Amino acid sequence: MENRQDETQSSWLPGFLRPANQRYDSKKTDASTPPDERSSLLPKPDDTGEGETYEVEDESKSRARRIATEFWVLFKASIPVILAYTLQNSLQTVSVLIVGRLSPEALSVAAFSYMFAMATAWLIGMGGTTAIDTLASASFTGSKNKHDLGIILQRALFILTLFYIPVMILWIFSEPVFKALKQEDYVARDSARFLSVLIPGGFGYIYFECVKKYLQAQGIMRPGTYVLLITSPINAGLNFLFIYTFKMGLLGAPIATGISYWLSCLLLVAYCRWVAGSECWGGFDRRCFKNIGTFARIAALGIVHVGTEWWAFESMLSNSLL
Repeated sequence: MENRQDETQSSWLPGFLRPANQRYDSKKTDASTPPDERSSLLPKPDDTGEGETYEVEDESKSRARRIATEFWVLFKASIPVILAYTLQNSLQTVSVLIVGRLSPEALSVAAFSYMFAMATAWLIGMGGTTAIDTLASASFTGSKNKHDLGIILQRALFILTLFYIPVMILWIFSEPVFKALKQEDYVARDSARFLSVLIPGGFGYIYFECVKKYLQAQGIMRPGTYVLLITSPINAGLNFLFIYTFKMGLLGAPIATGISYWLSCLLLVAYCRWVAGSECWGGFDRRCFKNIGTFARIAALGIVHVGTEWWAFESMLSNSLL
């Protein structure tokens, strides 16, 4: 009885002040132990999880050796990402070069239109998907349900589509905007038509970015590069085909570029389905419509963060065309 009373009286004390026989030993607890005020709120990490691991903290190696190992791991993982962004931007660069053979006027219209597309819609794809970087990696590594990552992807597709709608409207009615920016009449008129034709391709660009970030959150870095290595030469061929063979002229460029973006997106989805990445996709889930405000705020901040750099660069280019 006295022992029980002593235990009750000392139960409020911190662990290091309690008697040795009453100190809380977390190693002796198991799943059958009922939780109390000292129970961990988060589950212990599962050491048997799947995925590629790197032993960069091996104490048997020297400090310089560990730093070199970690540098090599980061370098090897960054190369596919860098190549993917380079090839992705090369699609519109090649389009400008091919359409520029028509005339100097066509060259200036294409360059100005792609510049405006990058500062608006492409910015949603690049900046808005940083919300996936923020949430998906933590979900993939910390959640017991891998399908939570698929829900984040669905939420990203929904939110970024909503973000793209005002951009679509802006593109359709962009001619007076360009005239207000003191652009020449033919640049304002033809750029508005160019962007209107490019609208379907914008969906492909944004969705490709979402699926690419979905795979990168799982540590799958290379598929975006593989896909763009296929679509980059196809994009050049499509531009030449629509502009010169089909004699569509200037408007053939946005059609070809839009097809290339959608082809990249579909090939990446095919990779997820038949090669790697599908284990985190659990099908459509209505939970993707929850926490929309939080995701939208993170995505908007990502757009502003990336946009401040892009807008500064594009404004300098725009001023050079005035």
